[in-house]
Amino acid sequence: MSDREAPTAGGGANVGNESPVIEATVETDEATITDDSELERTLGLAGGLAIGVGTMIGAGIFVFPGLAAGRAGPAAAGSFAIGAVVALLVALPASELATAMPKSGGAYYFISRGLGALAGTVVGLSLWFGLVFATAFYLVGFGYYAVDTLTEVGVSVGDGFVVPLAVALGVAFTVLNATGTENAAKLQNGVVALLLSILAVFLTYGGLDALGVLGRPSPPQTFVPFGLAPVFTTAALVFTSYLGFAQVATVAGEMKSPGRNLPLAMVGSVLVVGVLYVATIFVATSAFESARLASFGETAMVEVGRRFLGRAGAVAIVFGGLLATMSSANASVLSTSRAIYAVSKDALLPRWASRINLRYGTPHVALGMAGGPIVVLAATGRVEILAEVASFLHLVLYGLLCVSLVVLRRDEPDWYDPDFRTPGYPVVPVLGALASFALIGFMQPTSQVIGAGMMVVSAGWYYYYARDVRLKGAL
Repeated sequence: MSDREAPTAGGGANVGNESPVIEATVETDEATITDDSELERTLGLAGGLAIGVGTMIGAGIFVFPGLAAGRAGPAAAGSFAIGAVVALLVALPASELATAMPKSGGAYYFISRGLGALAGTVVGLSLWFGLVFATAFYLVGFGYYAVDTLTEVGVSVGDGFVVPLAVALGVAFTVLNATGTENAAKLQNGVVALLLSILAVFLTYGGLDALGVLGRPSPPQTFVPFGLAPVFTTAALVFTSYLGFAQVATVAGEMKSPGRNLPLAMVGSVLVVGVLYVATIFVATSAFESARLASFGETAMVEVGRRFLGRAGAVAIVFGGLLATMSSANASVLSTSRAIYAVSKDALLPRWASRINLRYGTPHVALGMAGGPIVVLAATGRVEILAEVASFLHLVLYGLLCVSLVVLRRDEPDWYDPDFRTPGYPVVPVLGALASFALIGFMQPTSQVIGAGMMVVSAGWYYYYARDVRLKGAL
């Protein structure tokens, strides 16, 4: 393979000695724009927060409470709090890197410039795989809530319809995102606003009931019934709930005023959602004791709503669950395609994967490469494995992201000029890296093996295809 050089934001790619610059000619609506093309900046702060909050709310509040309570009891609230702390330790360094390099691809772009092409390839492909697993998880959650919705209105279809509904939504969101980022963002903003309104009413009433203000005081439960270890293993499982803040960084190349909006969107989404998670587990475990809550499975929150507000509460939660899982899946499809777009634009994947549709201004090939695997994985219906593999790959990515910040701060290249600086440096990024890697150790062996296998495949791809790539701007 001849040497190849990936472009910077304004440069072409160097292929061998014969063609110093690749520049495609625009001939059709689906032609490749020149290599120095960038996606249009159409997302504001509200759009960034909607992607972060909307992605994280889905699994954390509507799918995990029953599963988490079954593992850790009421201390599952502590599991979500641990996840929030780890996410915040990573969100701060990610914010600095994002304002220094507001490019599509987010963490992949940061790590590839700080740690080089090998780390960039492994992280870029792992980000692709991790987001695919996470999105499939969200889609399966949607399938469960869709079936429950039909049940609430008197149409019993059974769990056999969970997977077909998940697959159908995956296809629909892939098509929606192909027609324009602004369309997807508008849907996201509306869904998140309505969802937060439902949650505010539900958690206020449920919290007052749990404290005995509106109803009877809940019977006391042992806060840590199974010991401390399950609190950490549960934190590893539910960490999938906190992937949304990093997905904001994957669309950094499409955000207006990134120096201001990126840090606010990433850190703000973690704080808002972390509080909502802890409040939700408190309310849920006050409504039912942990074993009973666990017996309700992925839609336990529907029964919590029924416990507090009767059928109206159940219907409200079912509707909220549909909105939440939809918003998570929609934001994740968008972010997955941007990760593929960024990696292919750097020539670590074939360059045709970064083609932009001239009619809609979207990376339609990357969207296809995102949507296809998502639909296939959604067809498995394996909720916990999908969630943990996504967490594994993202925790590796987050740990390396923190390492990248330390490396870039140490070497301080000329182009590194972030608008936001991480407070508490270097303690915050070092703690973020250690916490991310440590949480991996609490996962199921199956998830660890699958995640590690994907990283090995990514490294193998680098040595087969991309070992001669030199990234401009990398240290």
